[in-house]
Amino acid sequence: MRCRQPSLPALVAVVVLVCCGGGGAAETWALPAADELMSGGGAGGPATRRRAASVTVPITILKSAVSEGAVCMDGTPPAYNLDPGSGAGSRSWIVNLEGGAWCNNARTCRLSKGTGRGSSDHMDKAIPFTGIMSNSRAVNPDFYNWNRVKIRYCDGGSFAGDAYNKEYGIYFRGQRIWNAVIRQLLSIGMSSADQVLLTGCSSGGLAVILHCDQLRAFFPPTGSGRQTTVKCLADGGLYLDALDISGGRSLRSYFGEIVALQGIAQNLPPACTARLDATLCFFPQNIINDLKTPMFILNAAYDVIQISLSLAPDRADPSGSWRACKSKRSACNASQMNSLQGFRDQMVSSVQGFSRSRSNGLFISSCFAHCQSEQLGTWNTVPGGSPTIQNKGIAKSVGDWYYNRAEVKAIDCRYPCDNTCHHIM
Repeated sequence: MRCRQPSLPALVAVVVLVCCGGGGAAETWALPAADELMSGGGAGGPATRRRAASVTVPITILKSAVSEGAVCMDGTPPAYNLDPGSGAGSRSWIVNLEGGAWCNNARTCRLSKGTGRGSSDHMDKAIPFTGIMSNSRAVNPDFYNWNRVKIRYCDGGSFAGDAYNKEYGIYFRGQRIWNAVIRQLLSIGMSSADQVLLTGCSSGGLAVILHCDQLRAFFPPTGSGRQTTVKCLADGGLYLDALDISGGRSLRSYFGEIVALQGIAQNLPPACTARLDATLCFFPQNIINDLKTPMFILNAAYDVIQISLSLAPDRADPSGSWRACKSKRSACNASQMNSLQGFRDQMVSSVQGFSRSRSNGLFISSCFAHCQSEQLGTWNTVPGGSPTIQNKGIAKSVGDWYYNRAEVKAIDCRYPCDNTCHHIM
């Protein structure tokens, strides 16, 4: 099967999917740009609001990390982008883990190695901060003046690997990158933070779940005198160990290849690996109930990436019967919609134990979407158009949870009940 090559407009999120099984070709699939989630026009329209709602932040290359072996796939130093906080937010920090899929074999990793997903030499020199990373009080009222930092993703393993492929000269040092950049942030002021929020979407959302308790361990324990509030927000990272339409487990196979290739097992939560196989411990549903640090899970119940990666990947659909449905939800027949509703029910079931903790938060929308916290069009109801559950949008829900203003356990009814969604298929 020949894989499609997408065009890459600015701000498009590109996700690499496995389409042909272990060692096979990789399929690329582009999501709509953040701009495309807006509507309207004119002098006071979306373009004007976008400019006011974002800031372009320059990159910082952490050259000192190389001596620790903390390097991107090609051996270049890791990087981050930091927009300093101000006023009351100067002692608060958002740490965002950039997403960007995974690579599961030497061939797909070699493709990533020569891009910004595998080399800091190829990263954009400055990137926009939008949504939860925005410096606009109107868009991001609870976090706009915090120190906001994005740790760039160049390891292909959700910041969790520690291995080296000698044959192809590929470094898998995600865990070392995580440790090195966090220590750097601590050294430049985060160690005295009053409040910290770890965020990320997609593979970055999965990384948040894997590293949440690790981040909390960098700060003094409760009762030690100085207290830092540490919480975590995983957006679009609740990947399920689900049966695909052929009855197999495509995502389990894919994740198993990633875990083995990148030496991830040693860095997975011990509470999980003590009872389950390492591959299963790369799935959030097997981790979240053991987390000690407060976590907010934000996910679309009909996550478009999981539909194509887990539920109906190409290799489970050789006849192509799901191709139209994966591109346009109105093209899904009754049987396919039944499968989608079943997938949604699995997601809801997977968070039942997690939701019992008062310290945890949930926002499971009934949208065909992926990653909703970092885009203006889905983060806030003003000036964007966030999905709402019981008349409360995502930004307000996350803020209420973080500041303990209200308990947030929002799970939407089944599609098509929610007319506030921004569907991207």
